[in-house]
Order: sequence, then C-alpha cells, then structure tokens
Amino acid sequence: MRLADATGPVRLDKWLWAARLFKTRSLAAAAVDHGHVRVAGVRVRPARALAIDDRVTVQRGEETLEIIVKVLAVSRGPAAVARLLYEETPEGLAARARTRESRRLATEPAAAIRGRPSKRDARALCRLRALPRDCG
Repeated sequence: MRLADATGPVRLDKWLWAARLFKTRSLAAAAVDHGHVRVAGVRVRPARALAIDDRVTVQRGEETLEIIVKVLAVSRGPAAVARLLYEETPEGLAARARTRESRRLATEPAAAIRGRPSKRDARALCRLRALPRDCG
C-alpha cells in the first residue's frame, strides 16, 4: 500500500475504497453522492480532499461508522493495513454495539412461518388476493 504524503490531496471516494469501507470505488462515490457519507457533519462530494484528523460518518445499511482519518492512502492494501488508516470514535463504537444488541433481541417476523403453506392455506391466500384464475 502506498501512502500519500501530508501535502498531497486524497479524494474522499478513493480513501473510502482504500480503507476498505466499500468494496469498489464506484460504490464509495455513489454512497457519497447519496449523502450516506459526511465529513464533519457536512454532506460533501466524492472529489473532496481529505485531511488527517477529519471526522467522517459513514452510513452502511443500519450501521453507522464514526471514524477519524489517521493516514491518507491512495491505493488499496490488505485489511490489516487498511484498519490503520482510521480510528473509530468511542461514541461510534457504543452506538454500533447498541444497534447490534437491539437487532439481536428483536424477533424475526418470518420466524413463525414453518415451511410451505398447506393446500387449504394456499387457497385462502388465493381468495385473499382475489386472483382471476382458479387456485385449485
């Protein structure tokens, strides 16, 4: 992995990709465009230059990462090295733990469903949907 010097700018989307927060650079750019990535709480463009100690918030699905940029990278490397590029804030770690715990304790809506519906249940579903053809 090649690290950028402190004076050279590094694009936000390229850094997110190098830090392995997104699988591809285009996915990182799309997330920034859609407002799922913020720098210092402000919505930015993918080409924004990052600086060391910038606070970046990344929303991926239900998960929110709050990180501080520690090293600027211009290329992608191993995951072990990518973790050295940023530091997660204690508030972000606590929020992720709370979200993970609430998701673990929530019941799965499909857990009560057991296998395929019986013939009787299938006919009731057909009547409920009011399908034009005969359900059998």
